[in-house]
Amino acid sequence: MAINVNTVYTTVLSILNKEQRGYLTPFEFNKIATQVQLQIFEKYFEDYNQFLRMPKTDEEFASRVAHIEEEIQVFEEYKSASSHANGVYDFPQDSNNKNEVYRLGSVYFNAVPGTPQIELVGRKEYKQQLMSPLTKPSKSFPIGILKNDKVEVYPKVTTFNPTRATSISDVKFSYIRKPKDVKWGYTIGSLGQYIYDPNSFPILSTSLLVGQDLLSNTTVTSNTVDMTVISGTTGIPSNITGNVANTNGSGSGAIVNWTTDFVPATNPGNFTSIVVSTAGSGYAIGDLIKLNPEPSSNFGGNGTGTTSITLQSSNFSPVNLIQGSTDFEISESMQTEVILEILKYSGIIIRDPQIIQAAQQELVQDEANEKR
Repeated sequence: MAINVNTVYTTVLSILNKEQRGYLTPFEFNKIATQVQLQIFEKYFEDYNQFLRMPKTDEEFASRVAHIEEEIQVFEEYKSASSHANGVYDFPQDSNNKNEVYRLGSVYFNAVPGTPQIELVGRKEYKQQLMSPLTKPSKSFPIGILKNDKVEVYPKVTTFNPTRATSISDVKFSYIRKPKDVKWGYTIGSLGQYIYDPNSFPILSTSLLVGQDLLSNTTVTSNTVDMTVISGTTGIPSNITGNVANTNGSGSGAIVNWTTDFVPATNPGNFTSIVVSTAGSGYAIGDLIKLNPEPSSNFGGNGTGTTSITLQSSNFSPVNLIQGSTDFEISESMQTEVILEILKYSGIIIRDPQIIQAAQQELVQDEANEKR
């Protein structure tokens, strides 16, 4: 289970005895916390390499190798390419359209049955294999060349018989992604104090889509309907009453106001606005929000039609950068180390060498105990 960012921040402030947050602001904390998480994350791989060379134990809960593997698996991904062109496939990207591959594992050729692993070779080795009838790449034994965060695969799917076009699903990447940046979000209270905002970041904007032509063959009897968006692609739980929309993501709690251009005795045919009145939390770019059941039922009418919207980056608030929080992604077993590392950096910021020395001594002792 991940470490709660508010737990860490309040603990650090209590130890520093600076509850007014005048010496370690949320901005400073977020920068330090992100750096500390990345530092611990990178150390996983160093420890993993060392533990593999040390004597092992099969005792339950005592295996250091198993513990590190458990920590790393949170960041393992298996995704298709983000784009393709002429047999060249780009590494997967995150929601900000940035390369998500931090450490590449294996690449697989999903364009053929069995999804064989692609052997990654250099340009020289590729030329040598291509010239030899025995080692020439085939559907069962494909090879690939890495360049500029892309992989060029041989044989190309355009040379298949029958021929076919390339697709992002032709290639699957197994890799480790980088942890998400830590963020302690807040709102400003009536006295100017910081109030923790537990909502997940990013936050849905209070305005979504306008002028969506999404209804068809539908007669409605209402202009406006508020719907609570819940996770799960279909169905309404028995404990939920009222109008509900579903999402295929993990978000929940948002309330979306759907308004039609309803005129009595006519078929409206479109929405005039779709507005978020309550942001909820946990929604992400690419999530699908779909009316359930059909639009006509939601608006008290009859007919058919399907209504869904896909969340884009523009659907999230770009201005409330202080609001919304992101927890640490490393497990709770690392909470002590996280707090000590943050204290070490905090001592530098507030220019207190005693804090730096105390935190450093604790960290050195903990590391020595782990390596015994």
